[in-house]
Amino acid sequence: MKTLVHGLMAFLTTLTMGAAMAADLPLGPGDVLKVSVYGSPDLTLETRVSEGGNISYPLIGQVPVAGLSAAAAEKKIASMLEAGNFVKKPQVNVIVTAVQSQQVSVLGQVNRPGRYPIEGKRSLIDLLAMAGGINGEGGDRLSLIRTRDGKTTREEIDVIEMVRNGQLNKDYVLSGNDVLYVERAPKFYIYGEVQRPGAFRLERSMTVVQALSAGGGLSMRGTERGLVIKRRDADGKIRLIDAKQDDLLQVDDVVFVKESWF
Repeated sequence: MKTLVHGLMAFLTTLTMGAAMAADLPLGPGDVLKVSVYGSPDLTLETRVSEGGNISYPLIGQVPVAGLSAAAAEKKIASMLEAGNFVKKPQVNVIVTAVQSQQVSVLGQVNRPGRYPIEGKRSLIDLLAMAGGINGEGGDRLSLIRTRDGKTTREEIDVIEMVRNGQLNKDYVLSGNDVLYVERAPKFYIYGEVQRPGAFRLERSMTVVQALSAGGGLSMRGTERGLVIKRRDADGKIRLIDAKQDDLLQVDDVVFVKESWF
């Protein structure tokens, strides 16, 4: 019985916190509001904020609410009702029943890409968790695209480094219409005399000998002598590099393993 009561209390607390968080957000197109006036049941209305940022309300018509909090919208509706002599000292209550305007897009290599509502303060890590985390093809970095004061910016964030070093100053609080894009993991390629030639995920600080291991090791005819890395330079030209086992690989490197002549 105690467990049931505690569970019910936790559920009600969650609902209350969610409603409180939604009440603090600026209203926008698509949000669904339930508006009521104490003592005037005929003025109870559930409506959606239009693309123009307005709601249509009995007696007073169009009410611009975009950018207002629920509390500010209450005051605005109350003042319009009182100014029109429709209700004396109206006590207006506005509840946000569905948040559509404050959504963040999470795209790229995540398990559940899509648009997610941000009810209250939601950080970058929160939104990644809501999208099911980074999938098997995802890399360690993501792009955060935001528009503030008419200016759009893009910042690349190393999620692994942020968590590993506790750099939570980059776990930004997100706002509506922000975009998170998780990049595909970088790759390298290995071919020639290895067991499993192909493309593989490039891990951090990966060496040539680790690349050989990812390729299943040398074939019966392979040799570690004369390893070659084919690397594209800044001008787009392919350079051939004589590789050593402890050389570090770069994105899109191609490792060629020669055949032994002995």
